[in-house]
Amino acid sequence: MTDVQTIELTPAIREKMIAEALEAQASAYCPYSNFAVGAAVLTCNGLIFRGCNVENASYGLTICAERNAIAAAVSAGQLNLIAVVVVTNSPKPARPCGACRQVISEFSIADSPTIIVSISKTGEGVEENINTLLPAQFNLL
Repeated sequence: MTDVQTIELTPAIREKMIAEALEAQASAYCPYSNFAVGAAVLTCNGLIFRGCNVENASYGLTICAERNAIAAAVSAGQLNLIAVVVVTNSPKPARPCGACRQVISEFSIADSPTIIVSISKTGEGVEENINTLLPAQFNLL
């Protein structure tokens, strides 16, 4: 993925992403775990896409909020992620699962690793990048 224009995750954009993720979290379908998750992704074009977790009685078919948001971005032709915000109803920030980390790495820009912001129900936040959360990324490209 070359010649990618990138934008910076400013405090204003970060706050907008948190608001979008919180709005998505309100739509989470989580009758089994009651663990509502909302996510927002920022693409290199400055667009924000959101998603929520969608559980299933067969837990393996559950779809994470992060992957739902990324799928929405990809469906719109946006393949380069600047940042991902994840909000949960847990007392401490919950970082993306391993599967989500791998999917985030697929759409991360090589020289500008995707920033991941995890926010708890109390507003406590942790900011890291995908290279920190997934140091040995699987890549075929």
